[in-house]
Amino acid sequence: MSSITSVLRRQLWRAVCSMAGGLTTSGAPQRYSGGQVIVANHASHADTAALLAAVPAANRLLFAAAADYWFDVWWRRALMSGLAGGLPVRRDGGSGYAALLDAARGPLADGRTVVIYPEGTRSTDGSVGRFHSGAVRLARDCGVPIVPVALLGTGDVLAKHGRFRTTPMEVRFGPRLDASTADADQLRQAVIGLLGQGPVAQSTSPAQRAVARLIDGNRAIAVGLAWGFAEAISWPIMAEMALVFFGVADARRIPVLAASTAAGSVCGVAVTAALARRGILPPAPLTTPRMRAAARDHLRGGAAGIWHQALGGVPVKVYARAAGELRLPTTRFVAATAAERSARMAGCAAVIMLLERPARPVIRRFYGTYLGVTGVVFAGTLRKIVRYWD
Repeated sequence: MSSITSVLRRQLWRAVCSMAGGLTTSGAPQRYSGGQVIVANHASHADTAALLAAVPAANRLLFAAAADYWFDVWWRRALMSGLAGGLPVRRDGGSGYAALLDAARGPLADGRTVVIYPEGTRSTDGSVGRFHSGAVRLARDCGVPIVPVALLGTGDVLAKHGRFRTTPMEVRFGPRLDASTADADQLRQAVIGLLGQGPVAQSTSPAQRAVARLIDGNRAIAVGLAWGFAEAISWPIMAEMALVFFGVADARRIPVLAASTAAGSVCGVAVTAALARRGILPPAPLTTPRMRAAARDHLRGGAAGIWHQALGGVPVKVYARAAGELRLPTTRFVAATAAERSARMAGCAAVIMLLERPARPVIRRFYGTYLGVTGVVFAGTLRKIVRYWD
């Protein structure tokens, strides 16, 4: 029964860690048939979640917990045993180490893994404090190996006295050490060495990497110009969706992508208006006669009527066609369009960058899913807009 519980518990915390920013593991293989003690740096309550998600379920993790608090009433006992794999340690009288040894000896002999945070408290600045000797003594007295582990990113997810935020996490496993020859300072140095191997590894999806390459460097300018130009002539997907579909893959490129999309849109508007002036009307899918009538009404008073497009549901290509048919002065209309498109794209870019930042770790891990969901939502919204104007 405990094996089934360990499997379910690991799957639960893997899902939680994925939604919290993603979790990667590295280092020595951790599948082990015997008992062992894991020691790790401690910066957050998220440390326990990360270890539960990273260590194979077959190792059946246990975390020492005060028996007089976590196991005194049924609901806390169920919470600690079911979600965290709590190991009840009595604190009433006697030596603290003696209580830990009494509680952990049986599970270690049964092949389970006991996790101890030797610092005794969570770090507030990311530094690794002095390691107490209890973990080494426990491994030595029980005849099991001891494993140094470094936890990265957990303090950013849920800092001590801080608020939750999404960010990548990593669990780095060191080699198993013989407890008979190890000491607390050696373990501390091993953990510090693991922490110093580099920044947190970030897991991203193949779709995210492909889209990021697509908008890397000057390619973002080309993509924006092409999308904006095509949408202003015939392409039915609004220009701002270029930022949603492509820009989120690499938020640093959003300003360039927004500016180039606006520029492409203005160029496309100028071409569409010029064609309409000559009676040439490019296909305009997903537009309606009512949209065209509204655009003509807005522009009868002059080029400034294009500003109605900023907050309306009428595509800019419809306004461009109406401007050509009404024979508005080209220079004035293009200038007004440039101001309107720039303002709208800048506003959309600012909102997208604001919303993207906290969701970035999750979106980058599931970018294919993100593209699918946003595509479906956009299609549904576009359908409603067209029905409204039909």
